[in-house]
Amino acid sequence: MRIAILSIGGYVGRKDKKSYTKFLLKSGKNKIAKKLGEESTELLIDYLNGTKKRTIEEASDLIYHLFVLLYSKKISLKDIKKELTKRNHVRRK
Repeated sequence: MRIAILSIGGYVGRKDKKSYTKFLLKSGKNKIAKKLGEESTELLIDYLNGTKKRTIEEASDLIYHLFVLLYSKKISLKDIKKELTKRNHVRRK
């Protein structure tokens, strides 16, 4: 997972004008949020009614778009891990 989010940064530095990652980042947070919502909905539909293969494909799309969202906010996987660790130490009542 760490490699994947680092890859997002790598795509930004490339000179490929057709980069979808660059397109999303240049389009701004509303476009990124919209795509994340769309991918989330598609995953839920395939989870409930689709095949395992389609669920994997849609989960991959969702994770990719989540990584783009995190990158756009300068949030690292280290930040996420820190938050999850903090939550793990909270006692449930």
